[in-house]
Amino acid sequence: MSSNVTAVSYGLKLSLPDVQRLRSLLTAAGLAVDAETRTGDGRFEVYTADCVLESGAGADTDARLEELRRSVAGSGVDGVDTALVPAALRTAPRKFLIMDVDSTLIQQEVIELLAAYAGKREEVTAVTEAAMRGELDFAQSLHARVAVLAGLPADVVDAVRAEVRLTDGAAELVAAFKAAGHAVAVVSGGFNQILRPIAEGLGLHYWIANELEIVDGALTGKVIGDVIDRAAKEKYLREWAAAEGIPMEHTVAVGDGANDLDMLGAAGIGIAFNAKPAVQAAADAAVNLPFLDAVRYIAGV
Repeated sequence: MSSNVTAVSYGLKLSLPDVQRLRSLLTAAGLAVDAETRTGDGRFEVYTADCVLESGAGADTDARLEELRRSVAGSGVDGVDTALVPAALRTAPRKFLIMDVDSTLIQQEVIELLAAYAGKREEVTAVTEAAMRGELDFAQSLHARVAVLAGLPADVVDAVRAEVRLTDGAAELVAAFKAAGHAVAVVSGGFNQILRPIAEGLGLHYWIANELEIVDGALTGKVIGDVIDRAAKEKYLREWAAAEGIPMEHTVAVGDGANDLDMLGAAGIGIAFNAKPAVQAAADAAVNLPFLDAVRYIAGV
């Protein structure tokens, strides 16, 4: 029994010896390499190899693919990551891309920027990092972090919004998916007041985040409604993909923290973007480049 898989390797530099080593690595892992391409845009380089995976009689193809992913990830070329992607996902007529926001779509953690105005940035940063490593319950940690904002004037939100910067390649990634007719969404444990103008500016199909409560022109230190946690992120992925008529096998999820793990696991391929070690270990693929649009090469867009 066989299935078609595409191996996509990407790094700041890919020399000919690197490519030869990658080809040998794929062959040794049991992948029959067919067509190969090399591309680059001056920022990073990509090697793509169309392969056939021989899973063996009665073997579970998904389990075999997972085994190969771990084998390739553990013995690749320094500075180069390799994603093994089902060819059916890369060639799907419509795909659904969903991304985390803080430290993924944007460069910063918004709660830390807000906390700086309360003189609590270091304290909040420590809690955020622990939550992203999965050491704390996300909802509880969010409530604790937001509580330090109580009493701040609402105009600090505008000041923080002006500080936010998209990750390099984020706009290009969204534009490429949209131009190809795919759907793009973001789901965030951050805040609607910051995300709304970003989502509207990028023309995202779907987006959601938490809502900061503001009363009489000041932050109350609370959020309104249910917290967008890891379970909610998976829920919205499934709901939005279904609304678009796109099967889960053709979805791509990108994130960096423990709050993204359910979403990454549910997607057709889950990609850890400059992520915490535990997230990289659990994801199907990892991007350790500063350019978010490397994701489009993995997805075949």
